[in-house]
Amino acid sequence: MTRSAGIIGRGARAVASCALALCLAAAWSPETARADGRADEAMAAAGGGPVSRAERWLWPVQPFRLERPFVAPPHEYGPGHRGIDLTVLGENIVRAPAEGVVAFSGQVAGRGILTIDHGGGLVSTLEPVDSALLAGTPIAAGAEAGTVSTGGHTALGALHFGVRLDGSYINPLVLLGGVPRAVLLTCC
Repeated sequence: MTRSAGIIGRGARAVASCALALCLAAAWSPETARADGRADEAMAAAGGGPVSRAERWLWPVQPFRLERPFVAPPHEYGPGHRGIDLTVLGENIVRAPAEGVVAFSGQVAGRGILTIDHGGGLVSTLEPVDSALLAGTPIAAGAEAGTVSTGGHTALGALHFGVRLDGSYINPLVLLGGVPRAVLLTCC
């Protein structure tokens, strides 16, 4: 093979790779982004309608800085970051991200955990949190749920916010209307 044929071959592969990336980006929808990699109708609520996002879901702390993003694992038991970490920049009050019922409130591995069942298969987990709420307590969206505590993998003064849909982790930003768009970089 001549040198020019090799260069043309690499160029064609680069163009094909870019075209594939564009096709995948066009097909991807943040409304169906899941940690388990499935992109299906799972973002539909139990009643068949779509999961309501920005109109019902609120940030659990304000103001904040997004410290660590959601990283979907390659498979169910693979490494990843199944939520987002928010560094609290104001009061350390944690609020319910949506209306629901407290499913769990207590210590796990030395850190406070608060889990809220929002119905429709959606469950949020906030940690580390000190909360006086008991399992079974109804809570309104935006209601005070506790305070940021210490422990776990987050830095001091940070809150981990995870969400599961039908048992599979999803990016909480999907429910908050804030999944950033993919940016395709030029190649070659």
